[in-house]
Parts: sequence; structure tokens; C-alpha cells
Amino acid sequence: MTSTVIIGLSGSLNRPSRTRALVETAVSRAASRIKARSVVVDLLDLGPDLGTARRLSDLSAVARGTVDAIIGADALVVASPVYKGSYTGLFKHLIDLIDPLALVGKPVLLAATGGGDRHALVVEHQLRPLFAFFEAATLATGIYASEKEIDYDGTVSPGLSDRLDRAVAQFEPHLGARATEPRSPRTLPPARSSEPIAAAASA
Repeated sequence: MTSTVIIGLSGSLNRPSRTRALVETAVSRAASRIKARSVVVDLLDLGPDLGTARRLSDLSAVARGTVDAIIGADALVVASPVYKGSYTGLFKHLIDLIDPLALVGKPVLLAATGGGDRHALVVEHQLRPLFAFFEAATLATGIYASEKEIDYDGTVSPGLSDRLDRAVAQFEPHLGARATEPRSPRTLPPARSSEPIAAAASA
């Protein structure tokens, strides 16, 4: 029986980025709580052909493997920075390539980052309807973090820390049931050893 796998997807093209830091923090806490394997990827990991791909078969072998790993994960942490009141265009383009039935029932923690509190409803007004289309099991607590709540190194405010703990705890009812189900081995996309998530990604 293989271990539970949690994958984090950051919809940012920047490194470092607060969005990736938020995803890494959430994934690390969730993996520690439920004893899961984990890795974090961002849009740069999918390479330059993502922007021109019209279907998954147009992606490079590495990018396609990363998308397959995302689809095959037991749970996801998905976050995007907010631009012009919504998630990023390339993030949406990636989601558009995924089969509508690929995420049915999959537990997903939704998150976003932005410059100020006025974008705080982006999780409920933008991300949650998007993943409802896929019939994903989005966690009740979504996470929005303004730039004053998280730094590039993953340092978070006490309030954000509390929200993160509350959110990742909501994975347990979903993943506790999955832990007893036989699953085929999965291959995780590579994580760079210089990044904080690398240690958590080991089996």
C-alpha cells in the first residue's frame, strides 16, 4: 500500500513568491499532520510550452508527468496570486487542460495571496466555483493571505497560522478514509533540494 500523497500547486510565475511560500507552508503542515508524502510545484515547473498547449498531449514529457501527478494525488493545495481581481491567466489555462472528471471527489485546499484585504473574497468568488465545476471536495476553510501576513520565507502572522491549522485539519476526514484503500504507486514530480519542501517530500 502506498502512502498518501499531497501536492501543492502555486499559480505564480515568480520565484521567490508569497504564493509558493503559502502553498509550501500549508502542504508541510498537512503532510506532517497526516503523515503524507508531499511536493510543491509552480507554473515555472511546467516549462514554456504550457502557454501554447491546447491539450495535455502538447506538453513536454516532464510537464505532462507533473500534471499527471497533480491529477493522481490524494489531495491538493492550490493557490494563485490575485491579479486584476482574479487568479492568473496561465493558472486558469493549466486548469482548462484538465479533464472535467479528473478531480471528482478530490479534497482541495483553496488559497490565494494579494496585496491587500480587498481581494479576500477571491477564494469564494473565483476559486471555489472553478473547482466546484470539477466536483472537487473543496475544504470549507479557504485561505487568503495579504502581503502583510506572509513573507517570502514562509513566515506567517499568528492569525494566518491559525487559519492554516484549521484548514489542513479538514483534510483528515477525507484522507483517513483513503488511507485504507489500495492504490497504485505514484511518481511525484521532482522537487529541488534547495527548497524548503524537499525535506517534507521524502517518503
